[in-house]
Amino acid sequence: MPITSVDTDPQSLTITVVADFTAPVRRLWDAYLDPRQLERFWWPPEYPATFTRHDGFVGGLSKYYMTSPEGEKFGGYWKWTAVDEGRSFEVRDGFAHDDGTPNEDMPEGRMVFEFAETALGSRVTVISHHDSIKDLELVLSMGQIEGMSAAMGQIDDVLADLASFAAGNGTEVQLIGENQARTSRIVRGTVDQVWRAHHDPELLRRWMLGPDDWTMPICEVATEVGQRYRNGWRSEADGSEFGFTGVVVEISAPHRSVTTEAMWTLEDPDAANSPSTLNELTLTPVEGGTLVAALITYPDAETREMILATGMADGMEQSYARLESEVLV
Repeated sequence: MPITSVDTDPQSLTITVVADFTAPVRRLWDAYLDPRQLERFWWPPEYPATFTRHDGFVGGLSKYYMTSPEGEKFGGYWKWTAVDEGRSFEVRDGFAHDDGTPNEDMPEGRMVFEFAETALGSRVTVISHHDSIKDLELVLSMGQIEGMSAAMGQIDDVLADLASFAAGNGTEVQLIGENQARTSRIVRGTVDQVWRAHHDPELLRRWMLGPDDWTMPICEVATEVGQRYRNGWRSEADGSEFGFTGVVVEISAPHRSVTTEAMWTLEDPDAANSPSTLNELTLTPVEGGTLVAALITYPDAETREMILATGMADGMEQSYARLESEVLV
């Protein structure tokens, strides 16, 4: 059990949990910043967490829900207020409704995560600050200490599993809920480099191509909320064509971009002829490069199944491999 100490201080209205691990600090830090890993230990194993958003930058937001053994969902959120990469981060931590919006009837606290090197590996200190003795007593009665202790008891297994989260694994797809999917890929490059590669037309034409015989004759980028982007591809082998278009809904360079997306044909560029999706792209610095995570929300489960069956993940992997070998070199 990694828990070293737990201290509740009614005077300062804090709960402090200290846990020690044999892994390096960077490995422990990445486990908290990578949603794939965080989901494997955030809260007890009987209440597994699913993160539908996890930004990891100042001004960002994380949204998650825990699922009980009976199938009930309990939502939460983090509002990111400070980040010192590899050393500490601070969030406002609260409860959320089913739609992910904050539940203002429940208390919102402040959580500080501090990471430090030790003689045997690394240590994380989690300090939960509360606004009143009433709020402190409420979260204690709801089992916060027991929940955090059970959660941290799972971290060792995650840290030991180096292979599942290392660079070079290719593009992974995870189904979330009834109509979402998250693609994940560590790209060997900095966050700034990967962001520029996603928003520079000249660079996009060099890597976002899928199979080798495709070109990208149309590449109109959008970098501000409300702007429309338009991408069009053509196969040199058989002349077939297709494209995607949409608008920017939210953007926080160089970490996060949210866009709509619908398919169109080069013969009729103004007509979208497929259901629209919402694509949330998040870039996070991790060991080995940048974690590129895209949460895609489809209109329904059938549309998700149909689009994933087209080999979308394979095409993404071919493009990301080209990004590493031909652009980020």
